[in-house]
Amino acid sequence: MKFVRFLLFPLAILYDVVTTIRNFLFDTSYFKSTSFPIPIIVVGNLSVGGTGKTPQIEYLIRILKKELKVAVLSRGYKRKTKGFVLLDKTHKALEVGDEPLQYFKKFEQIAVAVDANRVEGIQILIKKTAPEIILLDDAYQHRKVKGSFYILLTKFDDLFTDDFLLPTGNLRESSTGAKRTDVIVVTKCPEDLSNKQQEAIKLKLKKFDKSIFFTTISYGNIVSSDKKIKVHELKNYNVLLITGIANPVPLVHFLEQKKVNFKHLEYADHHHFSSSEIQQIKQEFNDLKSQNKMILTTEKDYTRLESVLDSLFYIEIETCFLGNQNIDFNCLIKNHIQKIRG
Repeated sequence: MKFVRFLLFPLAILYDVVTTIRNFLFDTSYFKSTSFPIPIIVVGNLSVGGTGKTPQIEYLIRILKKELKVAVLSRGYKRKTKGFVLLDKTHKALEVGDEPLQYFKKFEQIAVAVDANRVEGIQILIKKTAPEIILLDDAYQHRKVKGSFYILLTKFDDLFTDDFLLPTGNLRESSTGAKRTDVIVVTKCPEDLSNKQQEAIKLKLKKFDKSIFFTTISYGNIVSSDKKIKVHELKNYNVLLITGIANPVPLVHFLEQKKVNFKHLEYADHHHFSSSEIQQIKQEFNDLKSQNKMILTTEKDYTRLESVLDSLFYIEIETCFLGNQNIDFNCLIKNHIQKIRG
């Protein structure tokens, strides 16, 4: 695979030229970027794959929802519908995408919408729900919108500075795109990441002259469904683990650390499960030789599977800032909002 990617290096150079020209045309206002009168916070990355955008959006919702009327706009990746859709209780993951549905179900007091055309989506959201702030999910390269604040995510073990453009690497655009951001958040760090290790990463990112924060993924203490089970009780179950996310390794390690007996069926990110795959999962579950058993999945996958699988549970995750970095991060966000709103 690495050799094939190396052979595609000329295409990566061409891709770099195209994206660089595109960014230049936006930077020089030859291509139009639309601004809005309310704060628009953009969360995204330079690379493909899971950098933790969903838990980062949820973190922002938690710190803002008590004081502001919050809305989230996503494109609704792999949804079957088109155009603008404002989520309600009747929607399924296939219609609106798994992440938007997760936001909607988890935070009922916010508005959640999907639209591939972010400019149009923001305009309709403002007209229909009058939000005081909009969070744009995975929109760092959507330059037709001029966000008021940008949060760029990069994984601890896969920094964008160590990567290359598609198809040789995983970057959607050159690392120089980091110059557009307001802050860089290094995600999925080990909980015990030392100050020395943090300083080494900051040194790699120093040339961008941005505020840098470090976060980790924290798993909840409860496994949820119609009923709730404490995580430490999982070791008493025979578990069939189903994942359709970009990187299931942290969850696998978490379950191993908890001494959970599980079998893992791994699918691609945002996977749409066919009827034959559902039958396979049911058969695998039936084959588990235990009366005390369950199917465990991620919160995102649960939105797609809850209507077709019994004995299905999920475990929540949250973004947690290392040390007391959340204090400075929260202040940056709230000061920005206050500045925009006057």
